Amino acid sequence: MHQNEMRLEFDSRSCNEGFARVAVAAFLTQLNPTLEEVADVKTAVSEAVTNAIIHGYEGRVEKVTILCRLEGQELYVEVRDEGKGIADVALAMEPLYTTKEECDRAGMGFAFMEAFMDSLEVESEPGRGTCVKMRKRISREKRECSVAEEEERSGTVAGYAAQSTLRPDEGFGNRQERS
Repeated sequence: MHQNEMRLEFDSRSCNEGFARVAVAAFLTQLNPTLEEVADVKTAVSEAVTNAIIHGYEGRVEKVTILCRLEGQELYVEVRDEGKGIADVALAMEPLYTTKEECDRAGMGFAFMEAFMDSLEVESEPGRGTCVKMRKRISREKRECSVAEEEERSGTVAGYAAQSTLRPDEGFGNRQERS
């Protein structure tokens, strides 16, 4: 049984990696995570999405799908591509193994996902794509919010992010809130 679910689909462009990790982090805030737990999840999601873009699609612009589910105090995250797939998942998950020697930090993606999440499962089939499934238990108990409290979130980071926008011609010092 899950309490809440989110599905996100986006183009496999490297500029969308940051968007994906922030979206998952925002969804995670419902469980009242510590800053360290948020950073762990963001890092793991970043690695999974980057793998889909670089290795799964090899520069082609296709779709990456993220599914997030809250199950009690646990976050379940699935990052899926329909790219080239992985012939030998066990070998690909070995630290420092890479098919892209020219890339920075090559061969560490799965190792980081494993280090920062409580569980990691990788399903893949050559020519059909890869699905990375991760779980993270959140240690602090979530705080139930009433509808009125949800509407009052404007004082929180999430509420502020929802209310403010930054135009490309504005620097951080020139941030303007819009209603």
